[in-house]
Amino acid sequence: MELYVIFLILMVLCGFWNVYATLKIFIALKNWGKPVSFTFLRLFAPKYAFDYRMITRNEIGKTGPWFYHWIIAINMALVFAILALITGT
Repeated sequence: MELYVIFLILMVLCGFWNVYATLKIFIALKNWGKPVSFTFLRLFAPKYAFDYRMITRNEIGKTGPWFYHWIIAINMALVFAILALITGT
């Protein structure tokens, strides 16, 4: 198996991780009574993530864990995509 294929697989896995973290943030915001739209979830995902961060900081005094999952997953997906492009050429 070539190296760029491994990076592509890792990129897709990070994408799934990001979608899961986004859904967990959506559920948390909905439980707190914040108006959120499932239809436009992918469009408003950054807004919802930062709303989640603000709400958890106000409620428990620190940022909630799903915010970090969301940030790390999307950035790792980007890094693996760039690595796949570099090693694939």
